[in-house]
Amino acid sequence: MAIIITDECINCGACEPECPNTAIYEGGVEWRWSDGTSLTAVELEDGSVVEGDALQAPISDEFYYIVSGKCTECMGFHEEPQCAAVCPVDCCVDDPDYRETEEELLAKKDWMHDAA
Repeated sequence: MAIIITDECINCGACEPECPNTAIYEGGVEWRWSDGTSLTAVELEDGSVVEGDALQAPISDEFYYIVSGKCTECMGFHEEPQCAAVCPVDCCVDDPDYRETEEELLAKKDWMHDAA
């Protein structure tokens, strides 16, 4: 599963530099699939394809957010999600809407960092 940042976030920014997938962004900041990955293009669930360096709309304008499609819970990098480990207010929690197995998370990590 992915991690989400709840609305209890105090916008301290401690989580952002800890993410090995560059999946965490400051509220209001646009994001890219290619940020911190080797992705050049991504096929979305609806079958459409977006360029990896195309700007995407922020998920939150108010507080830091995590792009669930890029979150691997730090699998393949660390023993535990680093955002949750450093969050001073414990607002980095499991996202019940994105459930993935360890194998799926590791495959996602490989897809993002080993893409041709």
